[in-house]
Amino acid sequence: MNSQIKKRGYPDFQDHVAALEAANLVWRIDQPVNKDSELHALVRWQFRGGIPESERKAFVFTNVTDSRGRTYDMPVVVGALAASAEIYRIGMGVPLDEIGSTWIDAINHPIDPMVVTDAPCQEIVIKGKDLTGEGKGLDALPVPISTPGFDSAPYLTAANFITADPDTGVQNMGTYRGGLKASNRMAVRMATRSGGAGGYAHWLKYQERGMKMPCVAVLGSPPAIAYNGPQKLPLNVDELSVAGGLTGEPIRVVKCLTNDLLVPADSEIIIEGLVDIELLEAEAPFGESHGHIALEEYNMIFEVTAITHKKNAMFSSIISQVTPSESSVIKRVAYEPMFLSHLRDQLGIKGVRKVVLHEPLTNIRRVIFLVMEPETPKTQVWRALHGAASLRADCGKYVIAVNEDIDPTNTDSVFWSLAYRANPAEDVLILPNRDGGHGPRGGRKGLDSTMLVDATLKAEMPPLALPKREYMEHARDLWEKFGLPPLKPESPWHGYSLGDWSEEWDELAKEAVAGNYEANGRRTENMRISGIKPETLIRDARKNDD
Repeated sequence: MNSQIKKRGYPDFQDHVAALEAANLVWRIDQPVNKDSELHALVRWQFRGGIPESERKAFVFTNVTDSRGRTYDMPVVVGALAASAEIYRIGMGVPLDEIGSTWIDAINHPIDPMVVTDAPCQEIVIKGKDLTGEGKGLDALPVPISTPGFDSAPYLTAANFITADPDTGVQNMGTYRGGLKASNRMAVRMATRSGGAGGYAHWLKYQERGMKMPCVAVLGSPPAIAYNGPQKLPLNVDELSVAGGLTGEPIRVVKCLTNDLLVPADSEIIIEGLVDIELLEAEAPFGESHGHIALEEYNMIFEVTAITHKKNAMFSSIISQVTPSESSVIKRVAYEPMFLSHLRDQLGIKGVRKVVLHEPLTNIRRVIFLVMEPETPKTQVWRALHGAASLRADCGKYVIAVNEDIDPTNTDSVFWSLAYRANPAEDVLILPNRDGGHGPRGGRKGLDSTMLVDATLKAEMPPLALPKREYMEHARDLWEKFGLPPLKPESPWHGYSLGDWSEEWDELAKEAVAGNYEANGRRTENMRISGIKPETLIRDARKNDD
């Protein structure tokens, strides 16, 4: 690691917030807002109030209070990482359609971080007795309550927790929840399921050694680093190196003051500590990203040994829980191109146009849509269905293939495809013995399963029974001319051919629109026939004549 280069060319968290403000993507709230009862609930309306994703913004709260009447000098920022795909794109610094290839390139070409000694994140140092007592340590930070009415404590939701493998020294970074217990103690939940938290694998090794595990919570890191937390990279991959690949230069890191872990030097806040390897403490209830309240369970104890931060630090928090949410956008925008690349590039499947992870309420993991090109061979459709279901253990309970004319974000459109294009006896396959994945701990236990559905067109069908596009567009102009209520077109909003349509019928329709229905009547008068059953298709009758 090079310790000589000290300047950075990538934006830190505050640079990113400034870029969002320049793009008119920030709501700045200067009125007093209670972090314990109001702050997250206020931002929540942005996701549950019918506001389109394109209109969502980051919130900067500059006048934060709590339920005990205290005030905080440190502003709280929510939504700055991924309130929308556009905000995420700005954080990544690339066009939206290049996010997938940027991630793949960064993972394949990581850049090791460089160590520096002069770090903004260590401008203010809090240790020893200054960590203990009211208004000190963690209690001095404006940590919001995420789900007022259910959560048992203020929680770190945007923290990237760093641990290291004691055998190899390779660091791992994951986004875990951290619930405050005291000014110098919090409880941390690191998923123990297969494919879960890398920190848990390290904890097991420290447990074998009989040593407490060094751990650090990073808040407000540069966006390129923060986006690595939810990625679930392999355990032997240092996320800080992948972040270097994203930025195209080494990430500046600094050694912690009370342990040997390396943390992003340009972060807003660093919380250093040790995780107990023997005792666990009751943690939760807490509103989790699967959309249910995580019930009280035993989890790890994080003993704070130091808190450092910038002089003008911002406290970063994210909206999680019921989706859509900030945490689901962070994953969706990165996961969709990852799935598409897996199917196209790794498995060589032809005909996959795009992958859509269903977000509202289902948390992107459970329902996957594959948008297929017309006339994709059935074998390729089924390869794609199996490939999508097997990429990640926590994604793909329901995988549904549809055609390009079906909008996967429109539930009615999906049901339409299922109703007319899928035969459950032939086009549905159930795969047993799937891991339950990320979900509520209450209710049914045990293994889950996967349903694969081919809801693509299997044969030509008659056109969709709506006026053709040009007539609907003209009618929309009239609608606006007449001053009728604003329209929000729902797909499908115009008719189009699904293959079973001829030029002859097209000409008949044109004649009808032109007012020449009688000409069509003369045509059919000349086609009169006897000796057949009503409802016989014209083409079938013509076949019989042949």
